[in-house]
Amino acid sequence: MASRSTPIAADRSVPGLIVKFGDYPLHHGGVGAIRSLGRLGVPMFAVTEDRWTPAAASRYLSRGFVWPTTGTERPERLVEGLLGIGRRIGRPTLLIPTDEEAAVLIAEQADALRERFLFPRVEPELPRRLASKQGLHQLCVEHGVPSPAAAFPDSYEEIARFAAAARFPVVAKNREAFERRRKPVVHGTTRISGPRELLQLAREWGPRPGVIIQEYLPREEAEDWIVHAYFDAESTALSMFTGVKVRSWPPHAGMTANAYVVDNPELAEMTAQFIKRIGFSGIVDLDWRYDRRDGLYKLLDFNPRMGAQFRLFENEWGIDVVRAQHLDLTGRKVPEGEQLAGRRFIVENIDLPAYAAYRRSGYTTPHAPARASSTELAWIARDDMKPFFTMLVRFVRPGARHLLQLWRTRRSRRRAIAE
Repeated sequence: MASRSTPIAADRSVPGLIVKFGDYPLHHGGVGAIRSLGRLGVPMFAVTEDRWTPAAASRYLSRGFVWPTTGTERPERLVEGLLGIGRRIGRPTLLIPTDEEAAVLIAEQADALRERFLFPRVEPELPRRLASKQGLHQLCVEHGVPSPAAAFPDSYEEIARFAAAARFPVVAKNREAFERRRKPVVHGTTRISGPRELLQLAREWGPRPGVIIQEYLPREEAEDWIVHAYFDAESTALSMFTGVKVRSWPPHAGMTANAYVVDNPELAEMTAQFIKRIGFSGIVDLDWRYDRRDGLYKLLDFNPRMGAQFRLFENEWGIDVVRAQHLDLTGRKVPEGEQLAGRRFIVENIDLPAYAAYRRSGYTTPHAPARASSTELAWIARDDMKPFFTMLVRFVRPGARHLLQLWRTRRSRRRAIAE
């Protein structure tokens, strides 16, 4: 039996760099990665929006590089900026992307970045295709992986024909992950109740709507599962974790707010086979939904990078996916072990409103344990409290703005239905 008290022999000569593009300073995933490797003695660096982000406040951060970006810059400029940071660090550094824009840039600009950084090598076009709703759907069809039925209309006329024959409700999502930065068509996953509401919304989507209209899986007949893993250069899983999502914010469609580690060998095997077929290498964060109507796990999202809730998962050696990647890319063995079943993850600033929303809806997660074996908090850590307090100071205004946007979206939907 392995022991979590056994020290992990990380290569402390190879630092890590958290890479993110866009303005979202309250990102607990980046803080989690800084703590995870920092606690092993690995020097940690991060790209930050300013000097006062939670990540910049962590005691485990050696240095933050203030670099405000939008996520819409030309690749050449982003590569130049990363190489400049690499020169300032002065030694080979592991890149840890926390968003799709960074993951795609690293894959597509690998030749230019390889001189300064360490990262998994993948086919240059694969991360972009996986991050795309349309690209992922096509890959699922090609490899026989269940996914919700979907349509990709290219005009208002195609939407009208779809509305005349479709079974409602449906959900609409931005087709390409990158459009959330440039010109989002919808604000996150949007549930649409009927053809009238769909046509009303579609009038605002422009002549070439960049949306995917997807089958709605009823909440009362479904359960959300997550898989995090790290795959080596041969697309073999060196660490694999499964769990259930209990709550998210916004409800049922947003970031994980509360989740548990739950063993699911079937889902782990499905994930491993899919990754092997497409030839991906690196960290993955997958969202699956179990449809009780047909007994199938359906793949909703494939994030070709570290997920914000990755610290939910550890094995009995204390290995998470970020530690697994660092060990593997520095030539060290990744200790194998069972995941810590029953472990819980809570994102303090969003779980409270999520709890209230889920309680009203009556939605439950049958596979969630009745009691947690342990709890990992996204922000509070005894050995690193400053990120939590920084988060509190910065959360009030954007939190209120987000709630206002959510209210406006729901009001618009009610108006569309009424008309």
